[in-house]
This record gives sequence, structure tokens and C-alpha cells, in this order.
Amino acid sequence: MDAPLSSLAERLHSAAIHLLRRLRREDEAMGVGPARASALSVLVFAGPLSLGELARAEQVRPPTMSRIVKALEGAGLVRRERDAADARAIRLAATAKGRKLLLAGRRRRVRALVQLLGTLSAREQLILRQSVQLLERTLTGPAGDRR
Repeated sequence: MDAPLSSLAERLHSAAIHLLRRLRREDEAMGVGPARASALSVLVFAGPLSLGELARAEQVRPPTMSRIVKALEGAGLVRRERDAADARAIRLAATAKGRKLLLAGRRRRVRALVQLLGTLSAREQLILRQSVQLLERTLTGPAGDRR
């Protein structure tokens, strides 16, 4: 294994986890736990999905996702709807309330990130901008799995 690349990958992995943990603090204002917020996010940005598709996207087993969805439904954040192509199939979709809640949470996270980035110099911000472009390119390349 390429030692410099391995070291870079380790540092990037650690920084990404720490950044997401810090921004997740903003989610407490939503009143929805991390697993529910994550599932709701998938439904808001990916559109209606079956329970199995949502479970795969979230990398959990269907029974676990069933419990998450039941709680989201109880809060009025998700609804079940018939699939237009197959009346026997059920799709899960975010409600207007769920979409509004999630987008407000996203705005809070972005504001918190803007504050963090504001501590960087103009040069550092440019370097970070270029780095994000590189990351986006690696995620959308042939091996990328961007969602």
C-alpha cells in the first residue's frame, strides 16, 4: 500500500468524521435522532423509496428501518403512498413538514460550517475550495458512489 496515500486517507477519514460529528450537534434542535434524521434526508433528497431501498441506502436491516419509519410517520414527517407503477407496492415519502424540518436542520449545519470556514484565511479558503472540487471529482468518477 502507498504509505503517503494511506496516511492522507487516514487523516481525511478522521477529519470527515470529526467535522460531521461537530455539525451533527446542530441536529439536536430538530428533535429527531441521528438515524431518523439520516433516513428522512434520504427521502427528502432521493424521493419516494420502498422500505427495502431506504434500508439499503442507510445500510441497515429492514426491521430496523421499519422502526425508524414508524417513528417518522408518528411525528408526521413521513407518509406511505401507493406506487403509481405497481398499486401493490408502497413507497415512503417525506411530508411537507418533514422536508421543512430537514431543510431547516441543513441550514443550521451550513451556518455552523460557514462560521468554522470563516476562521480560515482567503488563501486557505481557496485551497479548501480546490480540495472540495477534487473530492467531488473522486466521488463522481467511475468508482464513485455519490448520493
